[in-house]
Amino acid sequence: GSRQCRLCSPTLVLSYQRYQQQKETLSMVHFRSPSKAHRLFLLLLLPASLAFSPAAPIHSFVSAQPTSTSTSLCSASNTAPAIPMWAQHEISITAPSRGCHLITSEVNKAIHKDIASMKIGMANLFIQHTSASLTINENADPDVRRDMEVALNKICPGQWTKDGTFHHTMEGEDDMPGHVKSSLMGVSLNIPIKNGRLALGTWQGIYLNEHRDQGGWGGGHTRRIIITLQGQS
Repeated sequence: GSRQCRLCSPTLVLSYQRYQQQKETLSMVHFRSPSKAHRLFLLLLLPASLAFSPAAPIHSFVSAQPTSTSTSLCSASNTAPAIPMWAQHEISITAPSRGCHLITSEVNKAIHKDIASMKIGMANLFIQHTSASLTINENADPDVRRDMEVALNKICPGQWTKDGTFHHTMEGEDDMPGHVKSSLMGVSLNIPIKNGRLALGTWQGIYLNEHRDQGGWGGGHTRRIIITLQGQS
């Protein structure tokens, strides 16, 4: 006959005859490890459908490794992992004068085809120069860009090139201050990509900061900016 085991689910039936056959064997085993005893006890709770053979040695069942379920769990999902997409562009901009200049539209124009298919990702902008920089700030009132330039000149005045503060002076009064401002402001930006666009705030714009006096379209320093996009649809 059979007796239902209260420790198992209702679908598992403990064979009373099998239990009696192993009871005497288990009573003679001296367990040095509680974990081994526990495993042997669980062995007795296996369903009779596993065709347990009394002739098989006890240790062969204890040493058996459990079957991994990771394959079946993975195969249950038919969704393929998203493959990251990469794109890179280079733009060249010559600022009309020394100061801070809004270049958001130029950046968007260069990347709009690639970024449109990206639902989530990151855009990196990197300027390849040592006397210019990038930053993000207000895109509405032009006085903000004017005041930013005034503040930078107060922080690192050109007079330091003349009074002996700086030793690197052979390239002009604005050169060494330009290097300092570039390091202060930074040469790269990371901007999140969200639903096919740069996730800039309503009042945020991308600035190219030109720190040299030599400027003018076609006659000043051409600044190269590398734009790298990584994302997925």
